[in-house]
Amino acid sequence: MSALIAALASRHGLPTVDAEGLDAFLTPVASEPDHALLFFTGDPDQRSDSGDVAVVLPELLATFPGRFRAAVVARSAEAAVKARCHVEVLPSLVVLREQTVIDVLPRIRDWGEYLDRLAAALRPEAPAFSDPSRVAITTSARRADA
Repeated sequence: MSALIAALASRHGLPTVDAEGLDAFLTPVASEPDHALLFFTGDPDQRSDSGDVAVVLPELLATFPGRFRAAVVARSAEAAVKARCHVEVLPSLVVLREQTVIDVLPRIRDWGEYLDRLAAALRPEAPAFSDPSRVAITTSARRADA
Protein backbone atom coordinates (compact mmCIF):
# COMPACT_ATOMS: atom_id res chain seq x y z
CA MET A 1 0.00 0.00 0.00
CA SER A 2 1.31 3.44 -0.85
CA ALA A 3 1.94 6.05 1.83
CA LEU A 4 -0.75 8.28 0.30
CA ILE A 5 -3.37 5.54 0.53
CA ALA A 6 -2.25 4.59 4.06
CA ALA A 7 -2.64 8.25 5.08
CA LEU A 8 -6.35 8.04 4.31
CA ALA A 9 -6.69 5.87 7.41
CA SER A 10 -3.96 7.31 9.62
CA ARG A 11 -4.47 11.01 8.89
CA HIS A 12 -8.07 11.20 7.75
CA GLY A 13 -9.69 8.33 9.66
CA LEU A 14 -11.15 6.55 6.65
CA PRO A 15 -11.95 2.91 7.30
CA THR A 16 -11.03 0.05 5.01
CA VAL A 17 -13.97 -2.17 4.10
CA ASP A 18 -13.90 -5.72 2.84
CA ALA A 19 -16.62 -7.66 1.02
CA GLU A 20 -18.16 -8.92 4.27
CA GLY A 21 -18.30 -5.46 5.88
CA LEU A 22 -19.50 -3.53 2.85
CA ASP A 23 -23.24 -3.81 3.52
CA ALA A 24 -22.79 -2.64 7.11
CA PHE A 25 -20.75 0.34 5.93
CA LEU A 26 -23.29 1.27 3.27
CA THR A 27 -26.17 1.26 5.76
CA PRO A 28 -25.99 4.62 7.52
CA VAL A 29 -26.76 4.93 11.20
CA ALA A 30 -29.00 7.73 12.50
CA SER A 31 -26.58 10.65 12.33
CA GLU A 32 -24.68 9.62 9.19
CA PRO A 33 -25.27 10.91 5.65
CA ASP A 34 -27.04 8.61 3.18
CA HIS A 35 -24.25 8.98 0.62
CA ALA A 36 -20.96 7.11 0.63
CA LEU A 37 -17.77 7.33 -1.42
CA LEU A 38 -15.84 4.11 -1.95
CA PHE A 39 -12.25 4.28 -3.16
CA PHE A 40 -11.13 1.32 -5.27
CA THR A 41 -7.37 1.88 -5.36
CA GLY A 42 -6.08 -0.91 -7.55
CA ASP A 43 -2.38 -1.66 -7.25
CA PRO A 44 -0.66 1.69 -6.65
CA ASP A 45 2.60 0.26 -8.02
CA GLN A 46 0.89 -0.31 -11.37
CA ARG A 47 -1.57 2.60 -11.30
CA SER A 48 0.16 5.88 -10.59
CA ASP A 49 -3.10 7.81 -10.47
CA SER A 50 -4.13 5.87 -7.33
CA GLY A 51 -1.96 8.25 -5.32
CA ASP A 52 -3.51 11.24 -7.06
CA VAL A 53 -7.02 10.09 -6.17
CA ALA A 54 -5.86 9.43 -2.59
CA VAL A 55 -4.77 13.09 -2.36
CA VAL A 56 -8.02 14.40 -3.89
CA LEU A 57 -10.41 12.29 -1.80
CA PRO A 58 -9.92 14.16 1.52
CA GLU A 59 -10.25 17.46 -0.37
CA LEU A 60 -13.56 16.31 -1.83
CA LEU A 61 -14.80 15.33 1.62
CA ALA A 62 -13.79 18.77 2.94
CA THR A 63 -15.59 20.46 0.04
CA PHE A 64 -18.79 18.54 0.83
CA PRO A 65 -18.61 18.51 4.65
CA GLY A 66 -20.90 16.00 6.29
CA ARG A 67 -22.41 14.90 2.99
CA PHE A 68 -20.46 11.65 2.43
CA ARG A 69 -19.13 8.73 4.43
CA ALA A 70 -15.96 7.44 2.80
CA ALA A 71 -13.96 4.23 2.88
CA VAL A 72 -11.19 2.49 1.04
CA VAL A 73 -12.11 -0.89 -0.42
CA ALA A 74 -9.60 -3.49 0.73
CA ARG A 75 -7.42 -4.62 -2.16
CA SER A 76 -8.31 -8.22 -1.31
CA ALA A 77 -12.01 -7.39 -1.76
CA GLU A 78 -11.82 -5.35 -4.96
CA ALA A 79 -12.35 -8.27 -7.33
CA ALA A 80 -15.38 -9.48 -5.37
CA VAL A 81 -17.00 -6.03 -5.14
CA LYS A 82 -16.15 -4.43 -8.51
CA ALA A 83 -19.15 -5.78 -10.43
CA ARG A 84 -21.61 -4.80 -7.70
CA CYS A 85 -20.27 -1.24 -7.83
CA HIS A 86 -19.96 -1.06 -11.65
CA VAL A 87 -16.19 -0.57 -11.45
CA GLU A 88 -14.30 -1.43 -14.62
CA VAL A 89 -11.22 0.79 -14.26
CA LEU A 90 -8.94 1.19 -11.27
CA PRO A 91 -8.59 3.46 -9.45
CA SER A 92 -12.21 4.58 -9.14
CA LEU A 93 -14.38 6.50 -6.74
CA VAL A 94 -17.92 5.15 -6.43
CA VAL A 95 -20.77 7.29 -5.15
CA LEU A 96 -23.60 5.39 -3.47
CA ARG A 97 -26.83 6.40 -1.82
CA GLU A 98 -27.16 3.66 0.77
CA GLN A 99 -26.90 0.46 -1.35
CA THR A 100 -27.52 2.13 -4.74
CA VAL A 101 -24.65 3.12 -7.02
CA ILE A 102 -25.22 6.67 -8.26
CA ASP A 103 -21.96 7.39 -10.11
CA VAL A 104 -18.54 5.90 -10.85
CA LEU A 105 -15.56 8.19 -11.41
CA PRO A 106 -12.62 6.24 -12.85
CA ARG A 107 -9.03 7.45 -12.67
CA ILE A 108 -8.12 11.00 -11.76
CA ARG A 109 -10.54 13.67 -13.00
CA ASP A 110 -10.49 17.45 -13.32
CA TRP A 111 -11.48 19.16 -10.07
CA GLY A 112 -14.51 20.78 -11.72
CA GLU A 113 -15.78 17.43 -12.94
CA TYR A 114 -15.52 16.00 -9.43
CA LEU A 115 -17.48 18.94 -8.04
CA ASP A 116 -20.18 18.76 -10.72
CA ARG A 117 -20.66 15.01 -10.53
CA LEU A 118 -20.65 14.80 -6.74
CA ALA A 119 -23.12 17.69 -6.47
CA ALA A 120 -25.36 15.95 -9.02
CA ALA A 121 -25.13 12.65 -7.12
CA LEU A 122 -26.27 14.37 -3.93
CA ARG A 123 -29.53 15.57 -5.48
CA PRO A 124 -32.50 13.57 -4.13
CA GLU A 125 -33.67 12.86 -7.68
CA ALA A 126 -30.28 11.58 -8.87
CA PRO A 127 -30.93 8.35 -10.76
CA ALA A 128 -29.14 5.07 -10.15
CA PHE A 129 -26.01 4.57 -12.24
CA SER A 130 -26.40 2.83 -15.54
CA ASP A 131 -23.39 1.51 -17.36
CA PRO A 132 -22.33 3.77 -20.22
CA SER A 133 -23.45 2.68 -23.62
CA ARG A 134 -21.00 0.46 -25.34
CA VAL A 135 -20.39 0.49 -29.02
CA ALA A 136 -21.22 -2.86 -30.52
CA ILE A 137 -19.74 -3.85 -33.85
CA THR A 138 -22.09 -5.95 -35.86
CA THR A 139 -22.08 -7.26 -39.38
CA SER A 140 -24.62 -6.32 -41.94
CA ALA A 141 -26.72 -8.86 -43.77
CA ARG A 142 -26.36 -6.80 -46.96
CA ARG A 143 -24.60 -8.41 -49.82
CA ALA A 144 -21.36 -6.90 -51.00
CA ASP A 145 -22.68 -6.49 -54.57
CA ALA A 146 -25.97 -4.83 -53.63
